[in-house]
Amino acid sequence: MNRETSIHASDTVIVTDRRQRRRWVIIGAVALITLLAIGLMLMAGHGAKTAPASADSKAAGQMPAVTVVVPGRSQVGRLVTASGPLAARRDQPIGIAGQGGRVIRVLADAGSWVRAGQVLAVVDRSVQTQQAAQIAAQIDAARAQAALAQADYERAVSLQGRGFVSKAEIDSKRAARDAANAQVRVAQAQLGATRAQIGQLNVVAPTAGLILSRNVELGQIVSPGSPALFRLAEGGEMEMQAQLSQQDLAAVHVGMAATVTPVGSSRSFSGGVWQVAPVIDPQSRLGLVRIAIAFDPSIRPGGYAQARIAAGQVTAPQLPQSAVLSDDKGNYVYIVNAHNVIERRPITIGIVDENGVSIASGLEGNERVVLSAGPFLNPGQTVKPTSVAAH
Repeated sequence: MNRETSIHASDTVIVTDRRQRRRWVIIGAVALITLLAIGLMLMAGHGAKTAPASADSKAAGQMPAVTVVVPGRSQVGRLVTASGPLAARRDQPIGIAGQGGRVIRVLADAGSWVRAGQVLAVVDRSVQTQQAAQIAAQIDAARAQAALAQADYERAVSLQGRGFVSKAEIDSKRAARDAANAQVRVAQAQLGATRAQIGQLNVVAPTAGLILSRNVELGQIVSPGSPALFRLAEGGEMEMQAQLSQQDLAAVHVGMAATVTPVGSSRSFSGGVWQVAPVIDPQSRLGLVRIAIAFDPSIRPGGYAQARIAAGQVTAPQLPQSAVLSDDKGNYVYIVNAHNVIERRPITIGIVDENGVSIASGLEGNERVVLSAGPFLNPGQTVKPTSVAAH
């Protein structure tokens, strides 16, 4: 059976091309991807431009600010520092002056103050005493012989006038008398020498002062060749023997004031230069400057001390004490170079007083020195300096 399909005028027929629709979908997707890529590129470019600025601003925010000062150069007192041993200004060794013998008494000890001529030790003199007694007896015998010779001479002279004695015999009697008198004088001189030797058996202090050491004991045998029995500081005066370089020695002269500080002591003692060595040791290249100081129980000869000698005026940089640092390597300061970078500069300190610290060496005076906060900085660190005027 055949069926007929009829199309009425009121019906609308739409024919769609599927391939054309797919093409438009693809074009839209490509366009969208392109726009997204362009947007990402723009964002990446903007981020690349702003990232360094953020890093720079962050670094700038972390850069420490420091205060610096340019010290310049000014007139300051020159201070010469030195070290050396302490000693007695006049160290006198005291030994035995006589023949010596066995020590029977010791009357002084180390640390004792003595006067000139005071007996410090006594040596046995029993033998010398007997010798003196023997010589004294010989003097009596010689005097008796001299008296007899005088009487014989006088008798011969009285008989000569009556012709019983010749002139030759008179001359012989006179010679015998003179010889007997000479024997008396010889014996007297021997007695004097023996008594002087007995006196030398007393060890006496040559001057007043302080006994530094005692090197003799009871019963010890001593002789002129023995080492010194005592050491005496004349008047108790002490000194420091400062060792200076040739350059510093040229700036020091007799009469300059000095301050001496024994090692390990918190006390300082005032003194003055009383002798400058005329020669320099060819081995050490150092010269000796002797600084006199008054006696004090804490000053012990043989110890070591530091000396500070005021040696006139010099031109040098001067800094506040807060700018000077110290560690096991020595004294130093931090300076800021032309690139605002911290550098460590070793220095030598001169005079330290209420005005600050003078720099003997290490600075020219035109450097930018960190005024404070030095311990919180490190060499090579970049900083932001702020200058202040030097006082």
